[in-house]
Amino acid sequence: MARRAAGGAGPRGDDFSFVSPVVKYVLFFFNMLFWMISMVMVAVGVYARLLKHAEAAMACLAVDPTILLVVVGVLTFLITFCGCVGSLRENICLLQAFSVCLTIVFLLQLAAGVLGFVFSDKARGKVSEIINGAIVHYRDDLDLQNLIDFGQKEFSCCGGVSYKDWSQNMYFNCTAANPSRERCSVPFSCCLRDTYEAVINTMCGQGMQAMSYLEASAFIYTNGCIDKLVNWIHSNLFLLGGIALGLAIPQLVGILLAQILINQIRDQIKLQLYNQQHRADPWY
Repeated sequence: MARRAAGGAGPRGDDFSFVSPVVKYVLFFFNMLFWMISMVMVAVGVYARLLKHAEAAMACLAVDPTILLVVVGVLTFLITFCGCVGSLRENICLLQAFSVCLTIVFLLQLAAGVLGFVFSDKARGKVSEIINGAIVHYRDDLDLQNLIDFGQKEFSCCGGVSYKDWSQNMYFNCTAANPSRERCSVPFSCCLRDTYEAVINTMCGQGMQAMSYLEASAFIYTNGCIDKLVNWIHSNLFLLGGIALGLAIPQLVGILLAQILINQIRDQIKLQLYNQQHRADPWY
């Protein structure tokens, strides 16, 4: 096939490609990394789920971390699968699906952040509702129990609004009709920590709900975790902003690379159609 003179402005030959290997394989390995991470997330979530008793876990699915891990892992797996195969096979449909899904996820995260800031009172009420639900099911789910204990230790708090919130739990309920040995108590994670204590006293919260705030404050944290959490967020806004930026940048990079590759593939298709239409041209 004859070609136009070198340096001419005519159409390019069959050996030319608009698709950049750099863009193509950067996008592929970018998705491959998160695809592998998503498989690990799903495997860990399913494994943790199978280790738990189904009856206990069903009681508080809304705050079950294993369910959240599996759902996020599956969604990430599907999105990155479209990105991996779409970039490797130069498939416009899969790349568009990847780009649209990633854009939706990014916009949902942005909307959640804005709504949480604008409607902070409602967000606080929702958090309070979740914490109260977790308190009710404290003894029903080991993962949930460990999560609550970790939170109360880290934030030096007890209950949602105050330590008396633990009366919502059937084991810690402070009514006279409660036959539990833990009646009027709070979990050991509410107790003031002694740095010199070699063995943790798991019964240190015994009978604390029957005491006044002043009396109980000598042994346990009396402030609720909601106020502590709000104060922590206000004092760590730059850290949270950095985390949000760290989550947003990979998504925006993925969307940008996908759109660049889509445009390059479309240009390549146009070039191939042009070449096919002009193969019979003796001056081509």
